[in-house]
Amino acid sequence: MKRKICVVITARPSYSRVKTLLHAIINHKDLELQLVVAGSALIKRYGNAIKVIEDDGFKVDAKVYNVLEVENETAMAKTTSIAILELSNVFYNLKPDAVLTIADRYETLGTSIAASYQNIPLIHLQGGEITGNIDEKVRHANTKLADIHFVSSLPSLKRVIRMGEDPNFVFNTGCPSLDLAAKILESPSLNFDPIKKYGGVGSNLDISNGYIIVMQHPETNEYKNAKKHIIETLEVIRELKIPTLWFWPNVDAGSDGTSSGIRHFRETYDLKHVHFFKNMIPNDFLRLLYNSKALIGNSSAGIRECAFLGVNAVNIGKRQQGRDRGKNVIDTDYDRDMIREAVIKFMKSEKPKRDLLYGKGDSGVKIANILSKIELPYSKILTYLNSNTIENISNNSCKRWI
Repeated sequence: MKRKICVVITARPSYSRVKTLLHAIINHKDLELQLVVAGSALIKRYGNAIKVIEDDGFKVDAKVYNVLEVENETAMAKTTSIAILELSNVFYNLKPDAVLTIADRYETLGTSIAASYQNIPLIHLQGGEITGNIDEKVRHANTKLADIHFVSSLPSLKRVIRMGEDPNFVFNTGCPSLDLAAKILESPSLNFDPIKKYGGVGSNLDISNGYIIVMQHPETNEYKNAKKHIIETLEVIRELKIPTLWFWPNVDAGSDGTSSGIRHFRETYDLKHVHFFKNMIPNDFLRLLYNSKALIGNSSAGIRECAFLGVNAVNIGKRQQGRDRGKNVIDTDYDRDMIREAVIKFMKSEKPKRDLLYGKGDSGVKIANILSKIELPYSKILTYLNSNTIENISNNSCKRWI
């Protein structure tokens, strides 16, 4: 009998992180995919990821509408609580053999709690990383609720084991989002017009001589400063007049401040060199990213996908603070002078060397193979390891499974 693996996607970025894994599960003879889409992935103004998922041919087994569209920390807590209520019913009806939750968005805790309290084995992707704001707490909470861990780097593997997790159930498989990036490298030219294909708001741009991408989200622990933060970036983009493709922020506490800052700025100043998008299918976004001069903002794509593709990234603020990074990144504060200096430097520089810190682009199949064979526990096994043992753990720890 096939193992039923229930994957819960709660936001636009989560889909690109697991797309190749979804295909790998479907194509594996011993696995069956159950797909649940929830949260902002169902909301049109945040990119309508559900349409992209269905257009890619995936069958969605359940949709969970749980987002309170009041973008503050109280709404985040209530959105998570609704996710627990609704997903508990979904899991009761689907009866999966295991549930998979992704990374660190606040509402992913709803997936973890609903599965754990029903003794359903919980799988967590991208644990063990260190960042700023609420993501840090959510990620580590998911790790402690989870039974099986697929991390994206060797340092992350060691951190998860230091947290007391059984090393027999912690695997460094790399990040599945890089599987898509690896495909892009086979034919990386920009083979579509992003404005004609996706519309958006702004003027038609000539990007043939180079462009930058901006993707900046609010920091949830400083959400009252979101408008102030985004203005610093907007001032740099306005001044430099570089063709810019700007992506709308995630649904987080502070998103309304970020959004109102953008709207006010483009109503006040001439931003004919900037075009705004809500969403883009993963393959197109990665192709656009590869051909850009730099990614500006605080998205994890600057740390992860940009390193793999060899793209410069200006990382602003503390949202990605502590995350393992390659040499493609310049870190700045929310300070227009620092941001301007970093952007100008990258506009004059060559593409950086690719960095395989987060994997080689073959994670989806690796994870599916492990899930088809490994024991699926739903209770913790007490494990004691001394520091020397942890330091000697290497990437070879999962080779017996794949």
